[in-house]
Amino acid sequence: MSTPHINAKKGDIAETILLPGDPLRAKFIAETYLEDVVRFNEVRNMFGYTGTYKGKKISVMGTGMGVPSIGIYSYELIHEFGVKNLIRIGSCGAYNKDLELYDIILGMGASTNSNFANQYNLPGTFSAIASWDLLYKAKKVAEEKKIDVKVGNILTSDVFYNDTPNVYEKWEKMGILAVEMEAYALYCNAVAAGVNALTILTVSDSLVKKMETTATEREKSFTQMMEIALELA
Repeated sequence: MSTPHINAKKGDIAETILLPGDPLRAKFIAETYLEDVVRFNEVRNMFGYTGTYKGKKISVMGTGMGVPSIGIYSYELIHEFGVKNLIRIGSCGAYNKDLELYDIILGMGASTNSNFANQYNLPGTFSAIASWDLLYKAKKVAEEKKIDVKVGNILTSDVFYNDTPNVYEKWEKMGILAVEMEAYALYCNAVAAGVNALTILTVSDSLVKKMETTATEREKSFTQMMEIALELA
């Protein structure tokens, strides 16, 4: 059952999985929140763990950075290991002037500058959207925990260091809240396979206000986002 990228057996991975980009964030979540933890993957140091949270089986695994990387991992998780609910938990850069560091976004839809959807040979532009079921549940969990979240459209970009620094202004004009690098591919893979996906993001920096968090803060302090995602198991 193992693939070139995930060294696991059938049954090792839960139907619901949290997908941080950073494998060390996956390790932090497993060690902090899960019980009876077993590591099912360490290929390429992309750590994956399965355990229980409040008695429910759940997995967490890193995906790396960018559309190609999450495209590979999410596809294999869905088609080879039977994962049904994939929840990306990551950091993002704010495009909206009202967003502050540590604000949380539920990615209702993902726009992109990637060509990922070209593989489907569609006669138009595909709108990649989250699973309504997961989106609704996440919003409800946030309300119960009294965590303020923003819900809206995000940008999945193939470019981190953009040669046109102020290009974000064009996206912001179209209502894009923030930029990240994986959600569009995750949503495409999920909808094509008939499973559920959601992206939950924490603002790690702001292109508008020129503020940013540290790598350590991104790894260990984005706990509200993690706690919302864990409740979706």
